Amino acid sequence: MNIPYIVLETSNIYYIWYIFYIRKKRTFLAEFLEVKTMTIKQIKDKLKSKEYDFLRTDKNLGNNIIILTLGGSHAYGTNNEGSDLDIRGCALNSKMQILTNENFEQFVNNETDTTIYAFNKLVALLSNTNPNTIEMLGNKPEHYFYVSPIGQELIDNAHLFLSKRACHSFGGYANQQLYRLNQKAAHQMSQSELEKHILKTLEFMQTDFTKKYTPYEDDSMKLYIDKAVQEGYDTEIFMDVTLHHYPLRDYCSMWNELQNTVRQYGKIGKRNEKAIEHGKIAKHSMHLIRLYMMCLDILEKERIITYREDEHDLLMDIRNGKYLDSNDQPIPEFFEMVNDYEKRLDYAKKNTSLPDNPNYKAINEFVASVNERVVKGEI
Repeated sequence: MNIPYIVLETSNIYYIWYIFYIRKKRTFLAEFLEVKTMTIKQIKDKLKSKEYDFLRTDKNLGNNIIILTLGGSHAYGTNNEGSDLDIRGCALNSKMQILTNENFEQFVNNETDTTIYAFNKLVALLSNTNPNTIEMLGNKPEHYFYVSPIGQELIDNAHLFLSKRACHSFGGYANQQLYRLNQKAAHQMSQSELEKHILKTLEFMQTDFTKKYTPYEDDSMKLYIDKAVQEGYDTEIFMDVTLHHYPLRDYCSMWNELQNTVRQYGKIGKRNEKAIEHGKIAKHSMHLIRLYMMCLDILEKERIITYREDEHDLLMDIRNGKYLDSNDQPIPEFFEMVNDYEKRLDYAKKNTSLPDNPNYKAINEFVASVNERVVKGEI
């Protein structure tokens, strides 16, 4: 059998990419693909280059940095030859910022995909078990390029931020990933299964409503699934609302958010077509499962595990398209996997020993201690 190949010359190194057909009208790089990825040493050297001078020269960074680490696919172990290098970190608020409430929340450099969070802002995000930030406290040791003594204190106190809130934060992010999948893929679920997924998305939205709008009692706005009255449906979502003296504008805003989400599930949006065009369906699918995995670690093991060594092969299979059909849509086996993870999460949420909320008292004491030392010039 003659296998077609392409020879590429890069930095005087020849890479032979064997190509073979797996499905109709689809090609994949084969098992002998040599992936050119950056080593940890190369990343460290790159951080010393002029391209990253802002880490040393920006007034909010420099000596204020307490953590500098990897983010994104390199941190998860799911990077490939096309992966961007994401750098994440934390910088202490300055004495002036602490005493005058001067606003500094984060530094972003889009050219290098670098985000450095201010200490006070980061703690607030960690307290909500924000997936994009909590993962910074669970990286592999070799993925930390710089950790000051205060940075190490923050990492050592990671347990203070763990709570059942992970169900809402990670679950919300996971649903966003599933929401980003093509609607045609979502419709491969049965109508009843899809309705359950839409309900979960709406419930996560409700959690955010309590922060964005005037608070209301939990039983004042109830969403649930029952036998359908709409023709063509087996089951559908119903809503019981009992609100008294509630601001009309807030209610209209909440209603519009719920309505727009339900509408989006019924059509294929341009955003999702772009995802297909750029091959992002597999990536979204992979991140969905990865988020479930990290949330289970928090609930079951009370640990933050960012690098997915044990599940690496599964995640890369998903990312490389093993669970997509010939039209680049997730196959039924993928949604079976999603359902299995959702069942595990429901069980873990009910049986975890984690508290409902993080240890705010200990967190506030830690923040006060750090900021006091900054003001006194001790760090």
